[in-house]
Amino acid sequence: MSLDPQAKSYLDMIAGFGGPPLEQLPLAEARKIPLGNIQFGGPEESMAEVQNRTIPFPSPGPGGPIPVRVYRPVKAQTLPALVFFHGGGFVIGNLDTHDRLCRSLAKASGCAVVSVDYRLAPENKYPAAVDDAYAATQYLAEHGSEFGIDPNRIAVGGDSAGGNLATVISLLARDRGGPKLKFQLLIYPLVDFNDHSPSMLQFGQGDYFLTMEGMDWFKKSYLASEDAAREPSASPIYAADFRGLPPAMVIVAGCDPLRDQGEAYARKLQAAGVPVELKRYEGMIHIFLTLAGIIDAGKTAIADAAAAIRGALS
Repeated sequence: MSLDPQAKSYLDMIAGFGGPPLEQLPLAEARKIPLGNIQFGGPEESMAEVQNRTIPFPSPGPGGPIPVRVYRPVKAQTLPALVFFHGGGFVIGNLDTHDRLCRSLAKASGCAVVSVDYRLAPENKYPAAVDDAYAATQYLAEHGSEFGIDPNRIAVGGDSAGGNLATVISLLARDRGGPKLKFQLLIYPLVDFNDHSPSMLQFGQGDYFLTMEGMDWFKKSYLASEDAAREPSASPIYAADFRGLPPAMVIVAGCDPLRDQGEAYARKLQAAGVPVELKRYEGMIHIFLTLAGIIDAGKTAIADAAAAIRGALS
């Protein structure tokens, strides 16, 4: 498979910077790396309102208040909402690294987007991120009026590790009897920590941004044990039952190590009778939606995702 020229230009640029790979950097330095990509995320779309707020963590529990950023593209009193979880292997990434993507999704869909700043590993091991993601989603569904959100029109979504959280929250919401979710947007989702698929072996050797070594670092940072890698709340592809989950859009990149596991997850949903739109963007690399300012396919994928959100929540 040929690499898209715009994706190749980005990879050539970051290769020219030199330096050790992400997993060899001190944690504080590794967390600065995604901030450098903000400039490539496309325009900072204007919003009717952007608020930084917190959501209380259910008591009793170890978590504190959960920071969220609420994007409202129009001044309507009540809007449907996408609860968004950022990527970064559960170790890096934050509200700022995905600010432009969330703005773009809100602007193009006409829906509110609530970006959740869940606790990161290794300071907070699995299932801390899951606990925060579920607590935030449940609170928004129960207190939608506080945020101008329609509790009957809520979707979840995210990219990479955030896509993992969106799948897990969809499973938990079904199994725990709520909240009722209308849609899940899964952007190159990490759904299998034990992945040895052809795409992982072909594209994970160091030439296509995400590497097998990086994935191993994320895995060891997030999970306390190897056994946890097969738990459905860590690797949702191992769930026993996919029936009754919300409709999904699954976006994968053709030159991404995670491509095959994302497509395998889409097939499991389809086999269980869940409506799924699977879109592979050929020649693309992991994170291409957050590079929409320099990669045209990122703009296209955001438009496609926003259309799917709008259709699901209309």
